Amino acid sequence: MDLVTLQVVPYSTRLEEVAWGIALIAISLLIHGLGMLATLHLSNRFKDRFSAPDSFVVGMASIILGSWLIMLVHIAEVMLWAGFFHWKDCFKTYSTAVYFAGLQYTTVGSSLNLPKDWRLLEIMTASAGLLGFAWSTGVLMTLAQEFQERQLRRLRERTRKPRA
Repeated sequence: MDLVTLQVVPYSTRLEEVAWGIALIAISLLIHGLGMLATLHLSNRFKDRFSAPDSFVVGMASIILGSWLIMLVHIAEVMLWAGFFHWKDCFKTYSTAVYFAGLQYTTVGSSLNLPKDWRLLEIMTASAGLLGFAWSTGVLMTLAQEFQERQLRRLRERTRKPRA
């Protein structure tokens, strides 16, 4: 779409659009919060289950498990947005709605656009994604930091032990 076409299409933000955007972001954050707590809980249970928290393999497996769980949470959030777009007939197929929502959520963007009555949600989808990825980064850093501290402690203990 060229600049001239964009100038001709009138657009005004509607209260309904703002209200749905706020609600969808709130639901996304709720999903994310529950998902991040579950991720931390399940990753710690995994380490406890194998009763070798200082093990390199168990630590890495815990981080990988955490990463998978984080991805599932993000996918659930994309599905939420896609479900809304499909419900409001923004796209002909659900798969197109998922594709669009995923690109917006990850802030990649696409050549697809929402109908003009819902354009503000393009920005709000990206905002929800930015918030989710920031939170996920913090959770992944928590898992990684614990793993690194344990591995460094193991290395220090090994280098301090006298060899016979």
